[in-house]
Amino acid sequence: MTTRKQTQNPEEDIQFLEAHLAGTLKPLAPPKEIVQRLSRRIQMPNREKITASLSDWNRLLFIFGGVLSGMLLIITVARAFYYLSGRRG
Repeated sequence: MTTRKQTQNPEEDIQFLEAHLAGTLKPLAPPKEIVQRLSRRIQMPNREKITASLSDWNRLLFIFGGVLSGMLLIITVARAFYYLSGRRG
């Protein structure tokens, strides 16, 4: 039967665990081919794409406002039905 050291201080437990993991876990470098493949796939967009998306903010804000207004209308109607059905019962 193995016996473990029973400590009452959780700070000592954490330090012991950190020391154990520091000796166990070693840094691992990914293969160069994976890094090269990812760097080809991840690209910064061109300046034109960035400016085009920023100029389209008016439309996006209009759509966002419409969605929020629709959700508010649905919530209001649902609360009205809940209030009316609760008054009868």
